[in-house]
Parts: sequence; structure tokens; C-alpha cells
Amino acid sequence: MNDVLTNKEDICGNWLQRYTKTPLSDFADLILLTNFNNYLDIFCTQMGIPPVGFDANMRCATAKGITMINFGMGSPNAALIMDLLSSVKPRAVLFLGKTGGISKKTALGDYILPLAGIRGEGTSNDYFPPEVPALPAFMLQRAVSTALRDSGMDYWTGTVYTTNRRVWEHDQKFKEYLISTRAMCVDMETATLFTCGFYNHIPTGALLLVSDNPMTPEGVKTEKSDNHVTANFASTHVRLGIEALQFVQGDRKTLRHLKYEW
Repeated sequence: MNDVLTNKEDICGNWLQRYTKTPLSDFADLILLTNFNNYLDIFCTQMGIPPVGFDANMRCATAKGITMINFGMGSPNAALIMDLLSSVKPRAVLFLGKTGGISKKTALGDYILPLAGIRGEGTSNDYFPPEVPALPAFMLQRAVSTALRDSGMDYWTGTVYTTNRRVWEHDQKFKEYLISTRAMCVDMETATLFTCGFYNHIPTGALLLVSDNPMTPEGVKTEKSDNHVTANFASTHVRLGIEALQFVQGDRKTLRHLKYEW
């Protein structure tokens, strides 16, 4: 690769290698995304490979045709990783994220299969006008649904509201606004990933784990409650993500009909 970077493909390829400390040739064409180092460690354990070090800004590991990357937290990082992944042209990208429940229906440990995202973060406005919806690749979400079904897991479907605000649990006006959107949950990445995945012609999906219920004071995430969610649900969350992508891996028809032409 040239030292002088003059186009998007060269820039993204160079930066993906720099952030992950991984050659482009080592990336699989099926990608799992996460925000958490322990998810990456769980992935290594479940796939039977040694744990990876901490020398990269974006830790990643590859096994059995799947690469998992911890891209960090927040909408700007979500946009960044989708841009960088355009350099390796993955067949599918699946996000395993934690989310705060807005709906009173959801409880800790519930799974939400988002059918759409509300673009409240602003980052994605640099990719499409605000009126363009944030939608996942339907056939990828179908693969996740199949993995959940085959594991006997119940799940919710609905809309996720994505915001750039990390601390809002004290803001009653913002909570009332969230309720008015009829979203089921809130996070900081999903709508951006859907939008930037579409922009970069990458089929993108998500499986979200309810890690807190921040609409009530007693439901705000704490270190104790987060440790409880991690200990009881993280391993299954990662396993479901792996199984969903293995379904895609074993049945190429799952994504065959997706087109990204405007």
C-alpha cells in the first residue's frame, strides 16, 4: 500500500490495519462487532483460540471464518468502523450490543432484535439526510431470529433510539421524549451502524441485550448491575451472534438477494 493515501479505499484499509494491528488479509468476510473487551475474550474461548493482546485500539480476533472487533463506544466510532470495514467488503456485519430498556415490557437479560433505528445521534447525518430511515439488512436479522429460535430463546422486536448523549438518566424531559418516540430501547450505536452500513454497501444487523432499565432511578446501570448482566447473559449473547453468522456461512442464499444500488 502506498505511503500517500489519496482515496477512501486506501485510507480505510490503512487505518483498519493500524487500529486493529491486523493485516487486511486476515479479516474474515463475516464480522461480529462489540463494545466490550470481555465479549472478545468470550469469543476467543468459545472459538477455541488464544486470547488476543491489548496492543490495538480496536482489539480483534478471527476464527472459523468469523472476525470479532471491539470498535469502542459511541456513534462516531460506529461510523468509523463501518467506513473502515468497507476496505475488506464483508458479506455481513452483526452488532452485539447492550441497550437500555425504554418499554416497561423489557427486563434485564431480554433480547431485542431491532427492526429499525431512530437517528437521534447526528453522526449519520453526514451520510444521509435525516429523513432516510436506519434499517438493518432483513435477511441478516432473519438469521439472528433463526439462531434465537433454535436456542429456544424468546425475544422482542422493535425500534432502537440511538443518541450521542451518554448521561441523560437524570433528565426527565429527555425521558419523556424517548417515550414519545415509541422506541423499545436506547443505545449509542445501532442506528449509526445501520445507516453507515447501508452507505458502505455492507449488510448490517444487530442483536441487543437489555442491560439496564434507565427510565426509573432503580433501573440505572451500576457496576453491580452490569456485572450481574455480564455474568449471566454475555456468554449466551456471544454464542447467539456466532451461531447467526454460522447460519449465514452455511447458507449463502441468506444474503444472496440483497442489493445496494440506488
